[in-house]
Amino acid sequence: MAGPLTGLRVLDLSRVMAGPWCTQILADMGAEVIKIERPVSGDDTRHWGPPWLEDRDGNETRESAYYLSANRGKHSVTVDMGQPEGQALIRELAAQSDILVENFKRGGLARKGLDYATLEAINPGLIYCSITGFGQTGPMAALAGYDYLIQAQGGLMSITGAADGEPGAGPQRVGMAVADLTTGMNATIAILGALHHRHLTGEGQYIDMALLDVQVSWLANQAQNYFCSGTPPTRTGEYHPNLVPYQPFPTADGEKVIIAIGNDGQFQRFCQAVGRPELAEDPRFATNPERVRHRLELVPIMVEITRSRTAAEWISLLGEIAVPCGPIQNIAQVFDDPQVKAREMKIELESRHGPVPGVANPIKYSRTQLEYRKAPPALGEDTEAVLARLLGKAPAEIAGLRQRGVI
Repeated sequence: MAGPLTGLRVLDLSRVMAGPWCTQILADMGAEVIKIERPVSGDDTRHWGPPWLEDRDGNETRESAYYLSANRGKHSVTVDMGQPEGQALIRELAAQSDILVENFKRGGLARKGLDYATLEAINPGLIYCSITGFGQTGPMAALAGYDYLIQAQGGLMSITGAADGEPGAGPQRVGMAVADLTTGMNATIAILGALHHRHLTGEGQYIDMALLDVQVSWLANQAQNYFCSGTPPTRTGEYHPNLVPYQPFPTADGEKVIIAIGNDGQFQRFCQAVGRPELAEDPRFATNPERVRHRLELVPIMVEITRSRTAAEWISLLGEIAVPCGPIQNIAQVFDDPQVKAREMKIELESRHGPVPGVANPIKYSRTQLEYRKAPPALGEDTEAVLARLLGKAPAEIAGLRQRGVI
């Protein structure tokens, strides 16, 4: 079975993470993705190492782990977009593409004749997605935006980290480039919506995606907490601001487990299982709103209880009574987790260097399938093949382009 986007072509003018994450998802779903890179240097992330991929003999290559994480399934074509001939090649490819994704600063591609207005005239059905830090409008539209800055300006760091007065207090960034990743995901969603609109009308359209917009939208329930209370949420460290008990707890063997009780029924079952039914009947703890109000009284009681069993014993006991409980795992433990293995969340693709491991796409369809057809490409490995196949360039013409430094 082919992927659900089989037959669609994506022209990928993006680099680093947000755009490439979007186009990798599209590639996994079956789209043909042509990644345009600068000759010689390529995508910035090719140089973001160590760590580097090791070849079959255990020697380091120059393929960075960062680059490999977001570029499988693509065809790498090197084009110098600073040259008029290179710009003409991009316009020829855009004329035969369904989707274009780019993350240049506002106006950067207009000066090259590669903006939406120019390409729409060539290909009215083109879906053109621009990803920037701050969007195409507003006082910061011309500025570059990076994930760390966006996490800070977008409010995420104000609610991440230990609370004031606790050890290690202070704003913290999330350990992943979440603004980039969630922008890539939202860009994918936007493109799929635009594809349906094109299916109905034949019209392409322009999509304006901003990292800051996405980060603000991702505040979700915390933003709503502010809207409803008028008080900005603060850092709460290990505990949840709206649910109790919902945090890590120490165990008899020195490990911590997450106990995430989301309703009163779960709390009642927990209290019965540990021989403390009176806790569920205590007016201070009988309902979640009261538990939130009396968190400082309940948590020490919970700690005394959880220290009586090992982490494995708690996971087993609470699993039997449908009370959410789980371990805090490092990334090595994650990929050794039986559930993660059962869901086949690690894949390997063959490359010229040998196997390239990667994290699988989490989408699982019943009637179509995702396609892991190609390892992340070496810089420019598909240039000649794509120019010949799609644009009909003869070998002599391709050789001339290469001699002139266009490709």
